[in-house]
Amino acid sequence: MNITTKKPLEEILSFIEAHEVRLAIFGCGTCATSCQTGGETQVEELKKALEKQGKEVIFTSVVEILCDSRLIKKHARDIINGSLKVDAVLSMGCGGGNAALSDMLDIPVYPTNNSLFLGSVRRLGQFEEKCSQCGNCITYRTAGICPVTRCPKGLINGPCGGSYSGKCEVDPDRDCAWVLIYNKLKKQGKLHYMLKYYKPKSYRYVLKPQKIDTLKNENE
Repeated sequence: MNITTKKPLEEILSFIEAHEVRLAIFGCGTCATSCQTGGETQVEELKKALEKQGKEVIFTSVVEILCDSRLIKKHARDIINGSLKVDAVLSMGCGGGNAALSDMLDIPVYPTNNSLFLGSVRRLGQFEEKCSQCGNCITYRTAGICPVTRCPKGLINGPCGGSYSGKCEVDPDRDCAWVLIYNKLKKQGKLHYMLKYYKPKSYRYVLKPQKIDTLKNENE
């Protein structure tokens, strides 16, 4: 899940030019809804806040998955074909949703959220970053715990030696990722994974920008 936080209303208003009065708001029915940054409730709250500032919100919609261009086409059809005239669009999703909207529209698209990290849901309103989308997953040998993400130093060949009582020397309130990995590998009977040296991590899988066509080979 892409974890987002709300931008302050003052910052959002600073994006909007004085002549951009007629606005549309798009929320996201998945990640932003779970983060309470772009669901039905938040869209309505932003609409009311903007109207108090003299803006005219003439269209709102919560797209099931805001980063899916196919769904945007369905929800934003009238804006795309020009039958509904708006000056600017506010995107209440993550950066991916903002980019998808921008690609579909010629008018300005402004983000209302800050995209933070790919997170796991701990409980309602509580999220933890456990994956950095680094492109080459190594958790098969670290008991499902990603050291690239959960170790502040990103070490992939065991602990640095600076941990104390199982805590990280960078952040004493945080459990050392490699202590967690060791304990879990021990339970699984796979401590031999820690005895092997692994080459420095290759980041060639995450060269920017990325594009994947899963249908390419099927069509050839």
